[in-house]
Amino acid sequence: MTHPVLIQRASEAMNSGQSSARRRQVKQVQSFLCGEWQYGQGKEQTLYNPITGENVATACTDGLDLAAAKAHAQTAGAKTLGEMTFAERGQLLKSMSLALHEARDRLIDVSTENVGTSRGDAKFDIDGGIGTLAYYAKLGKDLGEQRFIVDGGPDPLTRATRFMGYHVKTPKRGVALHINAFNFPVWGMMEKAACALLAGVPVITKPATSTSLLACEAVKVLTEQNVLPDGVLQFVGGSLQNFFELLDGQDTVAFTGSAATGSYLRRHDNVVNHNVGFNVEADSLNAAVLGPDLGADDEAYQLFLRNLQTEITQKAGQKCTAIRRIFVPAGMIDQVQEDLIERFNDVKVGNPMLREVSVGPLATQQQKEDALKGIGQLVEDGATMFFGTPEKPDLVDIDHDNGYFIGPALLRVDQPQEHPSVHDLEVFGPVSTLMPYDDENEAVALVAKGQGSLVASLYSNDKKWVENVLMGIAPFHGRVYWGNAKVADQATTPGMVLPVSIHGGPGRAGGGEELGGLRGLDFYLQRTAIQGDRGALNRMFGIKEA
Repeated sequence: MTHPVLIQRASEAMNSGQSSARRRQVKQVQSFLCGEWQYGQGKEQTLYNPITGENVATACTDGLDLAAAKAHAQTAGAKTLGEMTFAERGQLLKSMSLALHEARDRLIDVSTENVGTSRGDAKFDIDGGIGTLAYYAKLGKDLGEQRFIVDGGPDPLTRATRFMGYHVKTPKRGVALHINAFNFPVWGMMEKAACALLAGVPVITKPATSTSLLACEAVKVLTEQNVLPDGVLQFVGGSLQNFFELLDGQDTVAFTGSAATGSYLRRHDNVVNHNVGFNVEADSLNAAVLGPDLGADDEAYQLFLRNLQTEITQKAGQKCTAIRRIFVPAGMIDQVQEDLIERFNDVKVGNPMLREVSVGPLATQQQKEDALKGIGQLVEDGATMFFGTPEKPDLVDIDHDNGYFIGPALLRVDQPQEHPSVHDLEVFGPVSTLMPYDDENEAVALVAKGQGSLVASLYSNDKKWVENVLMGIAPFHGRVYWGNAKVADQATTPGMVLPVSIHGGPGRAGGGEELGGLRGLDFYLQRTAIQGDRGALNRMFGIKEA
C-alpha cells in the first residue's frame, strides 16, 4: 500500500493549480549571524524533497553582512572563548550535545524531508554529531583549567641548565570557516565545530545548500536552548558571497566536498597570498581487500560481506568512506560475486520511511544524474554489471517518478590494471566494483591506484599477509581497518568515522586531517617555541617538575 503522504505530495507536484499553496508552505533556510536569524533579499536557491521532488525550502544570503559576522566572531566570539578554560569549553560542547539529543526526533523528521534518509541513516548522521560533541566535551574536561597546551619539554638549548625551551599551542586569532558536504548535514558540521570550539576559535559554518534545512534546524535547536555564547558559532544558510576576500593568515578553512571544488577554493588568491590554513577532506575511492586465507565459512569472510553490504547501501552510498573498490583473490572472485548477489537480492529500495527499506533516494536530482552517468562511464570502459538495474529499480511504496532514486549497482572488472577509470572515477551512490588480484604485491599496487584514500579495509587471519599489505598501503591512506576472526563480532564498519581516530587522507582524498582526539585541535592552534628561564617558564605554564 502506498504511503498516503507520498500520494498527496506526488499529486501536488503534478498539479499546477496547487503551486501557490505549495509555495506558502515552503520554508526558509535562514542564516544566524551577529546573534540574529536573518534571510537575504535577492535570488533564492531551492531545496527539494529527494523522495517526492517537491520544493521544501529556499535559501538566500544576498545582502547579508558577512563581513560584520566575521568581525563579530573575532570580537565577541573570540573574547568569550579566550576567557574560557578547556574545561569550560568542554562544558559548552556537552550542552550542545545534550540539546541536540533532546531534539533528536525533530531532526530525524527534517532529515527525511530534506535529505531523503531512512530513520536509521538519519540517526547515523545526527547521533554522529551528538556523539562527537560529547567525546570532545570529555577531552575538554580532561584538559582542565588551562587555556593553552604545553607540547613536551623542557628542551635543553645550551649546556646551561636554566636556559630551556618549551613549545606552546595557543588558539589562532581568526575565525574557523567550515564548508560542509551535503551528505552529513549534522555530523559534518558538529565534528568540525567540536575541534575548533574546544581549541578556542569561533566558527562560521556553511552547509551544502541542498541539505541545509537540516543543518539550519540543528543550529536553531542550539539557539532556542540558549547554549551558544554570543559569536562562537554562526551559520550561513546559502552562498558565502565574497567571504574568501575577508580571510587572513589567522583564519582557517576546513572544507569537505569534491576534490575539484577543494582544489579550486584552496587556490583562491587571498588564501594563497595570506597562507590561510586550509584543510580538505575530499572524495575517495576506498578499497576493501580480502585475504587469500579466507573461505566462505570463516568469520572474517562473513564480516567482509556484511561490511560490503553496509558500506555500499548505507545513506544510499553517499558516504565519503563508502567502499568503491573490492579486491579479492582471483580464485575467489566468482564465489564472492555469488555471495554478493545473494545478499543484495534482499536489499529494498524505495520509501525510506518504511522499516524494510534500506536504500532511499540520492540527495538531489544532480546527484542522481551524475551517478547514472558515472556507472555508464565505467561500463563503457569495460566494467560489466553483475547486479542491479540502477536507472529502473523496483521501488517499494513509491508510485511516481519524481524522486531521486537509483538502485544498487555491482560491477566487475577482470583486468583492473587495464581499466584506469575504475581507480579514478568515484560514483557517489550505492555502487562498487569487484576486481581480482594475483598476489599481495598486486593487491598493494591496485589499492594504491586510488591515488590516496580516506580508508581501506583488510580481511584476513594471516598476520604476515596483513602486515605486508598494511605497510604497503598505509602511505596512501588516512586510516586502515583490519577485520579478522577475533574482532568479527566486535568491530565497527570501516566507514564509521570515530572521533578518536583521524579522518582524512593523502593525495586525492585532500591531504587533510580531522579529528583524532586532541590531534583535531592542532589545525586551529599555533605552536610557538618559547625560550627562556626554566623556572620562570615552569611557573608561567603551571609545570611542576619532580
